Amino acid sequence: MAMVRVRFAIAAVAVAALLLGVNHYRVSGAALAAGEVTLQGTGATFPAPLYQKWFQEYNKLHPEVQINYQALGSGAGIKQFQQGLVDFGASDAAMTDDEMKQVKDGGVVLLPMTAGSVVLAYNLPGGPAEVKLSREAYVGMFLGKITAWNDPAITKSNPGVTMPDTKVTIVTRSDGSGTTFVFTSHLTAISDAWKAGPGAGKSVNFPVGVAGKGNPGVTALIKQTPGAIGYVEYGYAKQTGMPMAALENKSGKFVTVSLESEKASLASVQLPADLRAWITDPSAPDAYPIVTYTWILAHKKYSDPMVAKTLKSVLNYGLTQGQAFSLDLGYIPLPSGVVTEVTKAVDGIS
Repeated sequence: MAMVRVRFAIAAVAVAALLLGVNHYRVSGAALAAGEVTLQGTGATFPAPLYQKWFQEYNKLHPEVQINYQALGSGAGIKQFQQGLVDFGASDAAMTDDEMKQVKDGGVVLLPMTAGSVVLAYNLPGGPAEVKLSREAYVGMFLGKITAWNDPAITKSNPGVTMPDTKVTIVTRSDGSGTTFVFTSHLTAISDAWKAGPGAGKSVNFPVGVAGKGNPGVTALIKQTPGAIGYVEYGYAKQTGMPMAALENKSGKFVTVSLESEKASLASVQLPADLRAWITDPSAPDAYPIVTYTWILAHKKYSDPMVAKTLKSVLNYGLTQGQAFSLDLGYIPLPSGVVTEVTKAVDGIS
C-alpha cells in the first residue's frame, strides 16, 4: 500500500514557499482541510512537463497541497508504486495484469490522463529542412542495417535533395522506459525482423546506438551528436526546437505531428472498460504512426481518506482545467468521451 505522507504545516513560511500565484478555480465538492498534504509520485518522463505544470498550477489554487513528482521513467514508476513507496505512479506502458497483482494493498486503477506522440528527432548538419523516413528506413536504422544518411533507403523518399554522407548514430534510452515500450511496440507491429529480434518492452537490447537517461537525456545526446537520431516524446523535441522526421504511416503517407494527425490516431482505437489501449499502427489515412496514451497509476482504496480526497482533486483538475495546457506543451487534449470515462474511474477512488 502506498505510504501516506500527510504533514501539518510548521510555519507560515513553509506554506508561502509553495504559493506560486492566485487563481479562482476550485474543484467542486473537494474542499481540502487546513492541514498541509504532500503527495509523492514517480514515473514516466514522457508526460512530465505537463504533469509538472498541472501540479504547479494546482498548488497555486491549493497552497496547502504539495505534489512531489520524480520523473525517473515508467519502469521506476511501476516498481515504486508496486513497493508502496509512492502515492501514485506514472507509466506510458499501462501495467499488465501480472504487474497489478504485485500491488498487495489497495488495488489498482489505471488512468489515461493525457496522450502524446513519439517522434524521431535528429541532428543532421547539411541536411534538408525536413527528412522523410519510410518504414524500411527507420526500422533499418534502428536495426543497424542503415548506417549512413545517404543510404538509398533514405534518399529514395527524399527526391530532389542531397543527403549528406554522415554516419547514423542511434540514440536510445538507458532506463526502463514507457517511451521505449511505445516505440518498440510500433516497430514490432510494422517489422517482422524487429519482432523476431529486439521485440517490444520497456527495456530492449538495441543492436546499435548510445543511450541517454529519460527523454531529456536522449534529447541532449541528439543535440550534441551530428548524425544522431533518436526517439523522444514530441513535447521535448518541440520545446528544444529539434528537427523531427516525417514518418511513413500504414497508408503509405509521410506524416508529421499535428493535432489533426494525432487525433486521427486516437480515433482509431476505442478505450475498453479497463482503460488500457495501445495504438501500435493506426490505419487512418492521415494518422501519425506513433501515438500513445499515458497512465497515472493509483490505488482504488487508500488507508488515509485525506490522501484519497486530495489525489482525486488533483486528478480531476488535470482532466478539466489541466487539459488547456496540453497543446502548448506538445500533448493531445483528451477526447471528451475519454475524459468522461476516466472521470468515472477517478470518482471510484476512496
